[in-house]
Amino acid sequence: MSNEIVEASQPKQSFSLAPKDFEQALKFSEMMSKSNLVPKEFVGNAGNIMVAVQWGMELGLQPMQAMQNIAVINGRPSLWGDSVMALARSSSLCEYIIEEDDGKVATCRAKRKGQDAEIVATFSMEDATKAGLAGKQGPWTQYPKRMRQMRARAFCLRDAFPDVLRGMPIAEELQDIETGEVKPQPQTSARPVIEKSIYSDEEFIEKSEKWAQIVESGRKTPDELIIFIESKNAVLTDEQKAIIQTWAKAE
Repeated sequence: MSNEIVEASQPKQSFSLAPKDFEQALKFSEMMSKSNLVPKEFVGNAGNIMVAVQWGMELGLQPMQAMQNIAVINGRPSLWGDSVMALARSSSLCEYIIEEDDGKVATCRAKRKGQDAEIVATFSMEDATKAGLAGKQGPWTQYPKRMRQMRARAFCLRDAFPDVLRGMPIAEELQDIETGEVKPQPQTSARPVIEKSIYSDEEFIEKSEKWAQIVESGRKTPDELIIFIESKNAVLTDEQKAIIQTWAKAE
């Protein structure tokens, strides 16, 4: 009987996947990219995982939470609307957040502790029509109430808690932004056009430790390093550039 009590009172064994340094972060990203239990946009994409984990650390999220709540859309890390609500409500700065919808207009109200005025944001179907979203194929046709809610929430919580969200955009918003097609400019020079290759994830990871040291030592800023790398007849993806930008924040 006593043995059963002792066994039941023992704490559950657990371990942390949080990387402690840059090398561990690289290995973690590679390992997770080969798993089928991560969101599909991260499968085979170690670069995106690296960005998500770094931003998760900035927001106080564990690596697995970061991969579930952060998405890289159009080359930008962003937070899903439900995770924005969770981060804001769990903050000690939040007094309350109230959401309403009358069938046409979604309203979000938020108040910070210590401030008299509340922040109020609305998003209506009229706003959606002006933005070219109403009737758009996809969630705006299938779930208009939910999409109104996400827009009002994004406007309100970004204004009320910019420090908590670290200026992160909302994923549902970025998904609605059309990526314009870049039209090639006419060639004005007789010089032959050299087609640049794109760094593969494997090639980037292989060289990233050396590049990170250059930024962390202060020899180059992230922007200067990107220009230097791309001057060597190869270009970086948006996700790889985002990773380089995080090195300036690494301690």
